[in-house]
Amino acid sequence: MTEPRRRGWLADLRDGLAYPLTSNRRLLLAAVATVVTYSVLVLSAFPQFAVQILTRDPAQFGYAVTALSRQLYLGTGWLGVALVAAYALLTGVAVTNAVTLLRRARRGGASTLAGVVPGLLAAGCASCGAGVLGTLGLLGAMAALPFEGNLLRVGGILLLAYFLGRTGDPRTCSIEPSR
Repeated sequence: MTEPRRRGWLADLRDGLAYPLTSNRRLLLAAVATVVTYSVLVLSAFPQFAVQILTRDPAQFGYAVTALSRQLYLGTGWLGVALVAAYALLTGVAVTNAVTLLRRARRGGASTLAGVVPGLLAAGCASCGAGVLGTLGLLGAMAALPFEGNLLRVGGILLLAYFLGRTGDPRTCSIEPSR
């Protein structure tokens, strides 16, 4: 008897990326997670400016994100902005998929939830990106990185894409309880 043919990683990646498009609620969750991630990455790249603006007047949040997006463009060009945007988009997809996996795990019991949570934490670590260096006070480290930190951003994007491809469509991902 022959084994069923295993789907390829690219097909699973496509299914994982398309999953948020399957309902308006999922699309909204992905959009909100994308905007929040982009904002956090941009604001954390220049933390002192962000803190000054937002502590003086929190209503200036839009101005801070816009001004720091411009600064990101001036420092890294369109490639840097595109990489941060792609990173945020992939994080939005990953959050949407993770919420579905958590819901499925909750129905499966505590043992499956314990198996999904470490994966969510690993995906969260993959989505922290180059902006964390600025938050930790290592903004000068970004300037020392080759290509203004774009290689670090590409690495994060590849890592997120790898995990999304491994997961695929979370509705078809099998979550088995540990034995």
